[in-house]
Amino acid sequence: MSAASERVRIVDTTVLSDDWYVLKKVTFDYRRGDGSWQRQSRETYDRGNGATILLWNPVTAHVVLTRQFRMPTYVNGVADGMLIETAAGLLDNATPEARIRAEAEEETGYRVRDVRKVFEAYMSPGSVTEKLYFYLGEYDSSMRVSRGGGVEAEGEEIEVVELPLSTALEWIAQGRIVDGKTIMLLQYAALHLHNAPRAERVT
Repeated sequence: MSAASERVRIVDTTVLSDDWYVLKKVTFDYRRGDGSWQRQSRETYDRGNGATILLWNPVTAHVVLTRQFRMPTYVNGVADGMLIETAAGLLDNATPEARIRAEAEEETGYRVRDVRKVFEAYMSPGSVTEKLYFYLGEYDSSMRVSRGGGVEAEGEEIEVVELPLSTALEWIAQGRIVDGKTIMLLQYAALHLHNAPRAERVT
């Protein structure tokens, strides 16, 4: 028996919605540190796992980001709902590397040859089951095979944004970039790529 199963007993699971993804209410007993059991309930939103990538040009020190409309940010106070992000997508039964190559091409128009996984993270573990796989990929102009923009049939209308890494970092401080996964990858790039010799960047 695992340590988790010794502390958690699922009492009931109710599907609240499966219109877009699956929202469940889980009632469970949780054994606290003093040995007592406490009945709790939580809602979990299961949309599958995903992957995201920062495209980085080591010659120009530029990065490629995207800008698109996000309804949750719109209802939470972003005036036009537009968010600047790294390319990303749900795995949909693909491997993280295969999915992020496809998403990078669909969203940005760049067919990236070499990608490198840098870490994994749960972005909102209090309610969302999704785990994100974070990647870096080098690009240059020769890899541009289309305009990008996403898949219109899926409601996507994505603007491709290419800018210096230094400017992207300034936009974080200015509040122009507020997406968590994007901030994490940009900060990783600032720590590990921006001033590193090329030989240390490539795997």
